Amino acid sequence: MRHLRKGRRLGRSSSHRKALFRNMASSLLLTERPDDVNESYYLYSDFLAADTPGTGHNTPKIKGRIVTTVQKAKELRPYVEKCITVAKKALPALKEAEQFATSAKPNTDEYKKWRQSEDWQKWNAAMAPAVAARRRAVAMLGNQRAVEILFDEIAPRFVDRDGGYTRILKLAKPRLGDAGMQAILEFVGNERDRVKTEAERPAFDNDEETKAAPVAEAPAEEAPANEEKSEG
Repeated sequence: MRHLRKGRRLGRSSSHRKALFRNMASSLLLTERPDDVNESYYLYSDFLAADTPGTGHNTPKIKGRIVTTVQKAKELRPYVEKCITVAKKALPALKEAEQFATSAKPNTDEYKKWRQSEDWQKWNAAMAPAVAARRRAVAMLGNQRAVEILFDEIAPRFVDRDGGYTRILKLAKPRLGDAGMQAILEFVGNERDRVKTEAERPAFDNDEETKAAPVAEAPAEEAPANEEKSEG
């Protein structure tokens, strides 16, 4: 009996299981990357022919989703949502630090002057919680590109949502090889959710015949033959 043992072991050791969650969470976030780069943020055009720039064989068909087994998806979902919560808590600090930031490039006179001013002290104090949150996200994901997507795109997207950032959709088709039950883990509020589609009426073979056939008029009602004549 596994009393006081939370979660599934998934047939792996503790370190192997943590590495699995880091890689899968990073893969889910990297599906939100631009279409012209791969997982390592190298341009596809650098590896492909000149006549097909900006297209890659490993470009995700649908952003913000991965396919895995049901058991892994159930264990990965709270891990991903914890990463999003860490990034969301850092957004107020980033917004406050923007008031004291500078647009000057490093090693310029304007940048050096800003480093000696009080604005840099305020910027440094405001950025401290955000830097700590980013370091924590790097430890949880192990991928700098995934952390950038988390803080720049995913966290601002769910700033008005109190939890429930992902969902699990079970697939009817089992996995080829071991017949494991598969599921989709995806972010909520994607483009598929924003598009409202209405069901269309199916077409039948006799629809055209019905439209072409003239509508028969109803016969007029005849007066009863034994109607009594009024006296007068």
